[in-house]
Amino acid sequence: MVAGRRKIAVIGAGNVGATCAFVLAQMKVADIVLLDIYEGFAKGKALDMSQNANVLNYDGRITGTADYNDISGADVVVVTSGFPRQPGMTREDLIGKNADIVSQVGEGIKNHAPDSVVIVVTNPLDLMTYHMQKVTGFPAERVIGQAGVLDSARMAHFIALELGCAEEDVSPMVLGGHGDTMVPLPRYTTVGGIPITQLMSEDRIEAISKRTAGGGGEIVKLLERGSAFYAPGSAAAVMAESVLNDRKRLIPASCLMTGEYGLDNVYIGVPCIIGASGVERIFELDLTEEEMTSLQGSGNFYKGQLKDILGY
Repeated sequence: MVAGRRKIAVIGAGNVGATCAFVLAQMKVADIVLLDIYEGFAKGKALDMSQNANVLNYDGRITGTADYNDISGADVVVVTSGFPRQPGMTREDLIGKNADIVSQVGEGIKNHAPDSVVIVVTNPLDLMTYHMQKVTGFPAERVIGQAGVLDSARMAHFIALELGCAEEDVSPMVLGGHGDTMVPLPRYTTVGGIPITQLMSEDRIEAISKRTAGGGGEIVKLLERGSAFYAPGSAAAVMAESVLNDRKRLIPASCLMTGEYGLDNVYIGVPCIIGASGVERIFELDLTEEEMTSLQGSGNFYKGQLKDILGY
């Protein structure tokens, strides 16, 4: 384990939070605090993971708690708290329920981990990330939404299945909201450096893009009880590790727009550099008129919901 006993807090010990903590433990980057309103739930999962340390060869401390004092000094806080989607429920249906939870969690982070970088996973992602930034009052670069890593990974999986290639050779790019308004970018999606527009037909690309946009809903329908957690939890862990180790990964994430892509005062998925200080740079890609219209439509859709439902 790294000297200095760095700390990551994961708030919400459900499937997504527990998966995130488990992946982070195997990365061997920091001590992990798993916080949940149900203390026994958090402590039980933390103990179970800790008892696996000898098998998987990690030596950091994993603790469970319901006390926000225990996240003090956390370098990164991953927020997974909230109600999961149920069959027939859109991410937007969760707005009212999860906004109250984010308010409580945000106050806890503000009071006990005021210097942390916050990675939000709670749905509806882009709205809850904006809400978290307002509740904490943190600089926008220190509050990031986990969206594009997951959406891009889903697209990469479908492309690899289609082409029969190694998933590690696929470099996808998905922008926009984490939901039905996401904007897959085939022109910027490559396999071994070759754009997929040269490797498959337009019809297949469109089908893959559509399946990517509905990726979470497809899993909700199959599970019948609950929603995806392995890929979302792992994606959040990748972002947390990039912050903790100042990796400066170029990945798509939900960031606050301040004029980029013609959008302002809304969180939306865009390519960015993530390092020790959070979002260190946002890249503006050269988009076609159709791509730009889709991205701005996605951003303005959420901006409308921020105003109409959350009162911003």
